[in-house]
Amino acid sequence: PALAPQAPPAAMYLVLATAVVLSSETARSLLQDSFADLSVVFHEHSGTILIGVAVLAVMSCILNYRYKARTDLASAPSLLAMNQNVTDTNTKAARYEAVHAVGGGSKKDRTDNYKDMVNQYYDLSTDFYEFGWGESFHFAARSSTETFEESLARHEFYLGARLGLTKGQRALDVGCGVGGPARNIARFTEAEIVGINNNDYQIARGNVKNARQGLGEQVRFVKGDFMDMPFEDGEFDAVYAVEATCHAPDRVGCFAEIFRTLKPGGVFAGYEWATTDEYDPDNERHVEIKKGIEVGNGLPDVNPISYVVECLEKAGFVVEEWKDHAEYDERFPVPWYQPFEPSWHPRGWKTTQLGILVTNLFVRALELVRLAPKGSHKMHTHLATGARTLHQGGQARIFTPMLFFLARKPE
Repeated sequence: PALAPQAPPAAMYLVLATAVVLSSETARSLLQDSFADLSVVFHEHSGTILIGVAVLAVMSCILNYRYKARTDLASAPSLLAMNQNVTDTNTKAARYEAVHAVGGGSKKDRTDNYKDMVNQYYDLSTDFYEFGWGESFHFAARSSTETFEESLARHEFYLGARLGLTKGQRALDVGCGVGGPARNIARFTEAEIVGINNNDYQIARGNVKNARQGLGEQVRFVKGDFMDMPFEDGEFDAVYAVEATCHAPDRVGCFAEIFRTLKPGGVFAGYEWATTDEYDPDNERHVEIKKGIEVGNGLPDVNPISYVVECLEKAGFVVEEWKDHAEYDERFPVPWYQPFEPSWHPRGWKTTQLGILVTNLFVRALELVRLAPKGSHKMHTHLATGARTLHQGGQARIFTPMLFFLARKPE
């Protein structure tokens, strides 16, 4: 008689039980919050953690292949997806690539399809950002005594102070992400913050975080396009944008819409991405770096500093101040691009060629066991390109993500 098939080992049952638990949206949300909270620990021990997790992932793949268990694991929702729109990562990655040079796209393609492109980018990248960077998706130089997280918070507090916000006022956060800056500025100034974002996934994540951090009444996010915002004329005392309006297809149109929602005499301030005077459009390496920054960060184009200032003025603002905060300041000697500096230190090895390879293999392994959507490794590849070229652009001083500006709407 035929031998009865052997039962899978206990480890296989553990994998299946985990998959069932992860099918719960609440469990996935809690896990994502835990991942964000553990990001500091990950930075300090990333080498050991990635190697250990990679070994576990490979073992899981081997067990899954050996026993060919037919379960609901293949259809279990992903750890990297709270909603069904994010699970089709492979298709989104292909559509994202199509509008960039890597897929034959042009600047016009990216401008004409900016909403689709930016949504695809943030559907694909938000979890990677939140896990590796935290809740504030921006840069900051830092002092020798600051932690990475403290430098980001100080960067946000400076913006809140320059806006002159106080308790009882209302401010608009244009392109709020998952809301790290909005929550910090709300705590610092006690003002009410309304954030606008065109990405459903980030809006959902952000509003949950607002409520969990006791800011549900003070900070709220709404879905909307910053080229056509659902707000009344003169509704806000101040408006700010943290490295967000670089995604706009028409900078003058975007700034004009912000101008409309601001009260007369109100201030619009923020940080903008731009090329510096060191950028040479006839230098092939400079052009290659700029292209990598666009592909790796979901941008239609990166424009000169003078262009940003000119667009603010064309929109009706009086530009009272602008300064490239990426320029060296002895108070903050650690440059903004330092997190991308390849090194064999636990905090920097992820950006070495080996670290990028190991991380990409790890993401592929998660795809194989259905804990990450198919195609997630493609997004990691684009993010790695963005990280590498941001580092190169910063070192060559041809690019800044920290063009600070302060503009006022005339009375």
